[in-house]
Amino acid sequence: MKFSNYLTQGFYDELFDDYGTPRPGAELLIKKIESLPENDLLHKQKSAETALLQLGNTFAVYGSEEGTEKILPFDIIPRIIEDRDWQILERGLRQRIYALNLFINDIYHDKKILKDKVVPEDLVMSSTTYRKQCEGLKPPKGIWCHITGTDLIRDKDGKFYVLEDNMRCPSGVSYVLENRQVLKRTFPHVFADSGVRPVDEYPNKLLATLENLAPETVSSPKIGVLTPGMYNSAYFEHSFLAQQMGVELVEGQDLVVSDGFVYMRTTRGLQRIDVIYRRLDDDFIDPKAFRPDSMLGIPGIMDVYRSGKIAMANAPGTGIADDKAVYAYVPRMIKYYMDEDTILPNVPTFICREERDRAHVLANLDKLVVKAANESGGYGMMIGPHASPEEREKFALLIQKDPRNYIAQPTISLSRAPTIVGDHFEGRHVDLRPYILYGEDIYVMPGGLTRVALKKGSLVVNSSQGGGTKDTWVINSESDANIYNNSDTDRDMDKDNISDKTEANENKANENKANETKASNQQDHSPKLYFLPDQEKHHYSLNPTIKAR
Repeated sequence: MKFSNYLTQGFYDELFDDYGTPRPGAELLIKKIESLPENDLLHKQKSAETALLQLGNTFAVYGSEEGTEKILPFDIIPRIIEDRDWQILERGLRQRIYALNLFINDIYHDKKILKDKVVPEDLVMSSTTYRKQCEGLKPPKGIWCHITGTDLIRDKDGKFYVLEDNMRCPSGVSYVLENRQVLKRTFPHVFADSGVRPVDEYPNKLLATLENLAPETVSSPKIGVLTPGMYNSAYFEHSFLAQQMGVELVEGQDLVVSDGFVYMRTTRGLQRIDVIYRRLDDDFIDPKAFRPDSMLGIPGIMDVYRSGKIAMANAPGTGIADDKAVYAYVPRMIKYYMDEDTILPNVPTFICREERDRAHVLANLDKLVVKAANESGGYGMMIGPHASPEEREKFALLIQKDPRNYIAQPTISLSRAPTIVGDHFEGRHVDLRPYILYGEDIYVMPGGLTRVALKKGSLVVNSSQGGGTKDTWVINSESDANIYNNSDTDRDMDKDNISDKTEANENKANENKANETKASNQQDHSPKLYFLPDQEKHHYSLNPTIKAR
């Protein structure tokens, strides 16, 4: 299989420029693929799918006639991101998560941003994800959003934009980790020689984030991953992460509130739980506080949470930042709380609750993407240029009936990546979901989940809508690593050059180890930094001259 007939067709391509030349970092991969014997790449693709099946890497499909579970489609041609681009993404995501945390804390306490009319008060208070029960809550160390999956897209100009924030129960990271293991076996020499930044530290980072939430009086916290159960679409991920971290996988029926604490039922009696990584929406956590008909939660757990005797990640109430109408105001939040310009811009967004925006949307439904404010998984959405007149008329009526519930955005020419289709390559649209952990520091996994719209011409990448995944390689080049190491940062970077000679790997590894040791001994002059209300310092720095209000 060759790339000689592969066409970018005017889209930004993740592996090739407009002239068909491999982008920096992709040369070695493309050379290797084109050197493979006939049908060998297809054999590798089939072997990768078999490996994922054996790993049990599945997700549930609600209402499917094909069964309750299926393998998430996986394409073995990785998506490659240069380290220069990744540095911008990492800084922008850290900035965004920090500002969103300040916003959530503010609206459940003083509501200063609403009083100053930076964000419309009625927009926030009318959101279906605003939880009045969370007013006055004080999460451990002032952190609300511990695990975030932020969806990014790249337009035809090569620039990244934030499509939406996922701060309740973001899923997909297990596929990142499993995809990486498969790709390392599929292209071992290319992977080793390309300086791909690792992702396998994520479970340890997640565990450290959860341990950071435990009460200070608890020296060895007991942690549980709270799952709705085996019929949830992401059950594989819940069990996978629990196993990787070495913690308990529990359902609501396994837990009970007693004497002001939360306990897990075991064969040896009740055992106290200190931290819960919940994969359960707010509404179902506690039938005494939220939905009284919930059979999935733990009655009384919110009282224990308020008393500080149990920690939860993410904190209840974070869903307000998932509201797609609230999303439109994140750049204002960054300016308000941090007095900084936004590093990663939003996709331009029309708020249908605003009369002027609504008139524009209704007049241009054939050109815009319309989204329901609190839907996910590709549901409640209309892509105007691909919609029928009947679909556009339907959404016009929905917008007029409930304008608060809808936003609209221009149709973005999502970047594409080469994907195996039959016996050749075709471009398919992709997005990117990096995963961010907020503990003692803000950690951004290098890469994340690249989702692929497998249907030709489709812009919908969601797995529930027929999308698939790719491994995401953040490539270190020598020049990028030198730039990164010379900046005010506390991260050490590899200095591997892309090489065709695998015999040089051992020498490079020794050199890297020496460089990393030297870098780690250098004094870190970057400031440590912003403060959240009533909490400790957090290792996050963007602009040393600005402090949060």
